[in-house]
Amino acid sequence: MFSFENIIDLPLIWAGLIGTAVLLYVLLDGFDLGLGILFPFAPSDKCRDKMMNSIAPFWDGNETWLVLGGGGLFAAFPLAYAVVMPAMYIPVIAMLLCLIFRGVAFEFRFKANKSRVIWDYAFHFGSLGAAMMQGMILGGIVQGITVEGRSFSGSAFDWLSAFSFMTGIGVVSGYILLGSTWLIMKTDGELQNWSRRIAKYILLFVVLSMGIVSLWVPHLENDIHIRWFGALFFWLLPIPVITALLFALLIYSLKKGKEFLPFICSILIFVMGFIGLAISLWPYAVPYEISLWKAAAAPESLSIMLVGVSIMLPIILGYTGYCYYIFRGKASDEHGY
Repeated sequence: MFSFENIIDLPLIWAGLIGTAVLLYVLLDGFDLGLGILFPFAPSDKCRDKMMNSIAPFWDGNETWLVLGGGGLFAAFPLAYAVVMPAMYIPVIAMLLCLIFRGVAFEFRFKANKSRVIWDYAFHFGSLGAAMMQGMILGGIVQGITVEGRSFSGSAFDWLSAFSFMTGIGVVSGYILLGSTWLIMKTDGELQNWSRRIAKYILLFVVLSMGIVSLWVPHLENDIHIRWFGALFFWLLPIPVITALLFALLIYSLKKGKEFLPFICSILIFVMGFIGLAISLWPYAVPYEISLWKAAAAPESLSIMLVGVSIMLPIILGYTGYCYYIFRGKASDEHGY
């Protein structure tokens, strides 16, 4: 009897879809979180207005991908969701509160007069907290989750470690790089020059944090160490080499005063880091305990959901692309939101 799930690897497809949603969230919401972290340090209030206007049409839509990633994990890999969430309740709740606080600050700032400075700092700390928590969630997952049977059996604070703190710093630095290069592309004059200086400065922190995390991860699990430094070494070598070339191209583009290339390089650096992380964690849904296939929902459920995603995902992608196309060009400091 013909069966859809017999001809394709449904858990693998769903892992790719969820991974794509997470990557798109990191790239799209990453630049506006980075912009929020930089917000109070901008040269002037006019520059802050221009920063806000540069992300006003996009910031809430960018978070669509976070919902899709989390919802996809719950629906397609319920066992992984049931294990990961109890392990990460505290940082996940903190992240969501920061995102809510940041969203409120974004809306209130446009209407505030005397209290505007309060909402400026609220936007800053909401963005910083959300970015740091996202990095620490990543670190907590990558370092491994204690599992007994089919349940989380560790402490509520297992996620809090030196490694997760380092990944948090790395994500914050990376988001600042995305935010500063976004501003280089979307603004001009004083703000653009300031953003270029910030990008050059934060680049050093991104290189250091990415290098430290990349060397740390293989020492968390022996299989990862063997994968990267064993028989597959030369097959995987292009990943760090391409990443290094992208950093060199980013430095060149900043020195030459390019506008679009720095942001593109920043995005591609994140993509390479994501690929490296995926290779390290393969084939686990819960490192290093539960595989994708063990954590997956029933094939019938995955098949039905895949039909819905096949319809809705192109619509979401099309709307997102159209939105960025419509609001292309330089942002101004005039209130138009």
